Amino acid sequence: MNLHMDMIRHRNTLVARLVGELDHHTADKVRIMLEDEIGRGDCRHLVLSLESLQFMDSSGIGVILGRYKQIKLKGGKMVICGVNPQVYRLLEMSGLFKIMAVYENEATALTELEVAL
Repeated sequence: MNLHMDMIRHRNTLVARLVGELDHHTADKVRIMLEDEIGRGDCRHLVLSLESLQFMDSSGIGVILGRYKQIKLKGGKMVICGVNPQVYRLLEMSGLFKIMAVYENEATALTELEVAL
């Protein structure tokens, strides 16, 4: 399967919605697209919506960690939302939830980011 990503801005927050599979075949494409979009303008925070992500491997973890560092350098926050059970388990085992919050859905993630700022 392929990967599709939609990106929208909500004030200074980028919301990236991933659909499909984030693996070694698609990781570079996602990394480049996110790096470029975060580097533009006033993007300070990132919400990674994984509701429609069906599969992720360690390459995806690398992409997420790299964007986390990029956002941190801008003084922002990165959160994850809408994670299915298989991807959740991988993220949990990787320790990512120790450095970033996970929310049930985009609306909650955006609301929490606004409150946390």
